[in-house]
Amino acid sequence: MAQIADYLTAVFLVIGGFFGVVGSFGLIKLGDSMSRLHAPTKATTLGVGGVLITSLLHSYAIEGYLSVHELMITLFLFLTAPITALFIAKAHIHRHREDYDLPETGDDTCWAVLEKEEVVAEPLSDSLEDMKPTE
Repeated sequence: MAQIADYLTAVFLVIGGFFGVVGSFGLIKLGDSMSRLHAPTKATTLGVGGVLITSLLHSYAIEGYLSVHELMITLFLFLTAPITALFIAKAHIHRHREDYDLPETGDDTCWAVLEKEEVVAEPLSDSLEDMKPTE
């Protein structure tokens, strides 16, 4: 059983290392910033996930206990990386694109969050008298 666990550990480490190298290489070589965003969020996430799954497998098969820390880190990483990429992409759209540069959206009237609506805010009262309940 220990030999099978060693082989699986080696396989997951090689897979994780491969994805980590591919993500790092893509970050360096891709020209556009949106393309560069894709490389680390997809490939490097899988690389770090492979290493964490290796650690989880090793702790269970070799050391005899189930480490929940690696499982929680893996889940956190897989949940937060796409959300972070989405926020970075939307910030890039706001900073570098104009309405006329974006493609047609079809049935929608706006492109993502780029629609500019004017919001009129009402002034806040400085007096505590306005905050008293009415009788």
